[in-house]
Amino acid sequence: MKAPLTFDLVTMGRSSIDLYANEVGAPFVDIKSFAAYVGGSPTNIAVGAQRLGLKTAVLTAVGDDPVADFILQFLNHEHVETKFIPRKLGTRTSAVVLGIEPPDKFPLVYYRDNCADIELSIDDVLKAPMDNCRIFELSGTGLSREPSRSATLFAAELAKAAGATVILDLDFRPNQWHDARAYGVVIRSALSLVDIALGTEDECKAVTLSDAAQVSVAHSQISGAQVSGNLENAIAAIQARGPKTVVVKRGEKGAALFEAGKRQSDVPGFPVEVCNVLGAGDAFAAGFIYGLSKGWDFYKAARMGNACGAIVVTRHGCANFMAYEQEALNFVSERGGW
Repeated sequence: MKAPLTFDLVTMGRSSIDLYANEVGAPFVDIKSFAAYVGGSPTNIAVGAQRLGLKTAVLTAVGDDPVADFILQFLNHEHVETKFIPRKLGTRTSAVVLGIEPPDKFPLVYYRDNCADIELSIDDVLKAPMDNCRIFELSGTGLSREPSRSATLFAAELAKAAGATVILDLDFRPNQWHDARAYGVVIRSALSLVDIALGTEDECKAVTLSDAAQVSVAHSQISGAQVSGNLENAIAAIQARGPKTVVVKRGEKGAALFEAGKRQSDVPGFPVEVCNVLGAGDAFAAGFIYGLSKGWDFYKAARMGNACGAIVVTRHGCANFMAYEQEALNFVSERGGW
């Protein structure tokens, strides 16, 4: 009999210290102080899933600096496994500075020059439990540069070969790519390793980004512009290359499920008063993965993802404010159930 797997979820990619403006609603130039939290999409997802009761590990990298100590202490306190996180000498742990101007302005600035997590290597992957997890989650930003790109693809190969479900968070950050079109090229090459893709409408469209006219739009995406193109065509292109299920995160509208051979299924969200939308997608992913680990169908799993996303947008930050299992279950039951 095969021994039980140690981890429900292993995530891979970026980690950072996130500095969130304390002055909610203030223009960025008028910010006086920041609160320090832990961030980075795969790291947020690992924390969120751990709080929901899953056993998680994160494969990221940190520098030999006090910021690394800050991140590792938080993850250890959250019981996320950190023993696979290397320190990369000569690099810096990543940082992000974020403003909060509800309802629709959430400016953020990345500090990722010489960052540690982009230096993740194949050797680091070989030390990680890729053959000992039920679900492996990777992110688009981890594919933006070498050596992280090859390491991430190798990790997905190992996980898939071992029977894990491979989930790709499309995680399109245009300013992390030398050319926005390169994002689509690389993501398309990775899709054969993926079972489920998660992303916003813009991120799904960016997978097929190819013409120069779209590039300037894509680079302004974080400011609110939309990547042009047809969503249905983008979904079809993604599914043709591997993942038969694509989950589109739609914010306050909930989520849309695209399963190969089936009609689109819309999963309603939960109306809440928004404080900060940053981290909502990662909370959704944590809730969705929780549902998958419980053997739920995609609709119910996405409904849990919507609940976790709705909870976190009422709060100040990301990882530090992820929902706990009973809290999220109660949230759903108090609002009409599944």
